[in-house]
Amino acid sequence: MFSTVVQILGIVAILANAVVYGTDAGYAIITRPVYARLDDATVTASAGWGHYYGDRRMPIVGAGGVVTAVLTAVLAAVGGYVGAAVAAGIAVAALASWLAIYVRVAKPVNTQQTAAAQAGITPPNARALQDKWDSVVNARVALQFIAVAGLSAAVALA
Repeated sequence: MFSTVVQILGIVAILANAVVYGTDAGYAIITRPVYARLDDATVTASAGWGHYYGDRRMPIVGAGGVVTAVLTAVLAAVGGYVGAAVAAGIAVAALASWLAIYVRVAKPVNTQQTAAAQAGITPPNARALQDKWDSVVNARVALQFIAVAGLSAAVALA
């Protein structure tokens, strides 16, 4: 029974983090090269309004993914599922790293691009803002991959 609870929490964590992983990966694979071909005004409007909605809707999914990942790690440890606890712990560390990158780099850019889009302006540093955001997306994708893989291993090992 305890194993089933750990597995259910792990699956919920996988599903929540898969949304974030897919969003970041989709950007890295598709949107980033598109933005590179667009003018600064279009990038600002698109990214700004994207961040406007994303920063309001994604925290629920992201927080749910982190909370259920932590619960998976804790309950796996309490239940004596050492391998599952270690795997989930690795996922939690990856998610904490992802969150640190988001807070330090991406969120400030999101805020500036959102304000510019809402005001209908193109900031003089529009391309630099997007380049800064782009500079961490590969790390964010890698960290989400590690998190989802770790949680998958935790489910399998519980």
